[in-house]
Parts: sequence; C-alpha cells; structure tokens
Amino acid sequence: MSAAVEGARAGVGAGPGAPGARVCLGAITAPHGLCGEVRIRCFTADPHAIAAYGPLCDGDGGRRFELEITGALKGGVRARIRGCTDRDQAEALRGVLLCVDRSALPPAPADEFYHADLEGLRVEHAGGGTVGTVASVHDFGGGAVLEIRRPGGPTLLVPFTREVVPEVDLARGRIVIDEALLAGDAVG
Repeated sequence: MSAAVEGARAGVGAGPGAPGARVCLGAITAPHGLCGEVRIRCFTADPHAIAAYGPLCDGDGGRRFELEITGALKGGVRARIRGCTDRDQAEALRGVLLCVDRSALPPAPADEFYHADLEGLRVEHAGGGTVGTVASVHDFGGGAVLEIRRPGGPTLLVPFTREVVPEVDLARGRIVIDEALLAGDAVG
C-alpha cells in the first residue's frame, strides 16, 4: 500500500471526486538564471511528469501556468513558464503551488492512493468507533505516514502500511486502523 502521488501536502485537496478538488504536483522554489526560468520541487513519482497534465493552476485555482521543462534537478525540474521572461518575474513566483484538477489524474493503480484522496477521510478502528480524520499524509523518507486529527485528543501519526491500515474505503470515506495502536486510549 503506497501513495501514487504525494500531492496536496498544502491542504489543496478537497477529497476524492469533490468538485473543484485540486492536487498539488509541485512548488516553485526559486528562480534559475536571468531569463525567467524557475526551479520546481516535484511531488510526482517522475519529476518530468509535472508537465504532462497540461496547464497547472496555483493553489487557489486563480492563475494558470504552462510549463516547458528545460532540465532535471535533484527532486525536481528546471522549467520555463509561459509569460515569465526575467528573474524578477520568476522571483515573484517563489512559493507558488502548482496544482491540477483531481479529475485530470489517471486512476491510481490497485492498492495505491493519491494523498489528496486520503486527506479528510474518517478514521475508524476495527470495532467501528471513530478515531478522527486524516489531516495530512507525510513522507519523511521511510514511507508514507498518516497524520490523524482526533477530536479533543493529541494528533496521531501512523505508518501507512497494510498491517496498520488494513482497509481503505474511498467510496465510504473511511479507513480502518489497527486497534493495537490505540491501546490505553479512550477512543470509541
């Protein structure tokens, strides 16, 4: 079980299939050179794939960006953005999230999930009691970790593995986690 695209780290996702849901595929991190090129940190499995979805939008959906990849960088790409012709314009784009409508993404392979599809799901334990909701999905290098926001309790971080998360039911808007994680908690 893994995440196909790391998108929506900044909370852009509105849940699976939600109208207007956007998935963050990358972020502009810095200008590159003097002619308007930018460095982009990519959240896609293949950094060059960020340009494969056509024009991207910012996190609010208000601005559109057409990318031309000009080179590879560690963890990302170097690109030209249509209309960005100098370093000052490129600098003004620093920190802009590059998003795509969720509907533009292909279905995730079996047993893989887009981060944006997991965020907001109800988290239950096998007995049916509610634990909280998935607030975010992180990957610090050792695999995906779900951040679960619990009402009136501390945030819970759990590894996103089949052993810990035996069931993901996108249609019903829920995931089930192993009750052993909750030993000593008054959850239910």
